[in-house]
Amino acid sequence: MHLSGPPTLTRKPHVPKIDSTMRQPSNDKVSAYVCLTKPRILTMVLVMSAAGFFLGAKSLQPLDTFIIMLLGTALSSGGAAVLNNYIERDSDLLMDRTKIRPIPQGIITPPEALEFGITLVLMGVGLLAWQVNLLTGFLSLLTVFLYVLVYTPLKRVTWWNTVVGAIPGALPPMGGWTAATGSLDLGAWLLFLILFVWQHPHFYAIAWMYKDDYARGGFKMLPVVEPDGLSTFRQVIGFSLLLLPVSLLPAFFGMAGQVYAWGMLGLGLSMLIIGWNLFKSHSVQDAKKLLRASVIYLPLFFILILCDRSF
Repeated sequence: MHLSGPPTLTRKPHVPKIDSTMRQPSNDKVSAYVCLTKPRILTMVLVMSAAGFFLGAKSLQPLDTFIIMLLGTALSSGGAAVLNNYIERDSDLLMDRTKIRPIPQGIITPPEALEFGITLVLMGVGLLAWQVNLLTGFLSLLTVFLYVLVYTPLKRVTWWNTVVGAIPGALPPMGGWTAATGSLDLGAWLLFLILFVWQHPHFYAIAWMYKDDYARGGFKMLPVVEPDGLSTFRQVIGFSLLLLPVSLLPAFFGMAGQVYAWGMLGLGLSMLIIGWNLFKSHSVQDAKKLLRASVIYLPLFFILILCDRSF
């Protein structure tokens, strides 16, 4: 015991918290490469692309075009995710939820990731332009450009990155529509609008859950810039309210029927109620509920389209 001064306090080392939504990458290099493509996000992209194709063609025919569209979209979207990992590798090392990714772990080297990402993008965009149509290939390239070279660096500059990032995030269903029709009709823009609005509650929930992590990584997310959360929760409520009428536009314009309309109304109200609970509680637990609800929203959106066509 030191009698000459106050006792020395020993700090416990910071231990990363890993929740159930985080997956440890395998030391197997093939699995690590797959991890770089962000499979969960990729799955949502493919669901929305499929929805766009189905609404445009009013079926999944021609099947070969549909399959090629999904393959090309998967390649270009996966490549964009790899390039995002490459650019943010230093920030990922600072954040608990991302330090387990393959590049910070040293499983994949930065040059390997860069080469892999560029290869996937070129293959995906090339396949879409060659085997589907030039418009779909262009939309794929535009998505990669906005996501990798605009949204990714903007995360260090302003919280408006979420709004900007919602643009490339809303382009996949347009790509599905153009793959089926070869044109950007009203339906394509309605799908873009629905997904653009949906992304805001989704990503603000993530931003609130990991606000401390984002601060460590140097990202200017809204909960980092305004830590009390009021602006974040206002955005959640505002966009959840906006999602209600926007999601019903396909039914209003005759692209979908009553099954779709009532189903989307129920989904939208559920999102709004969960968002309101988050507004009142400010809790991470309610943010997780909102995140889960937003993830469920997309496949149910597609299922409602299929059911609506069936009936």
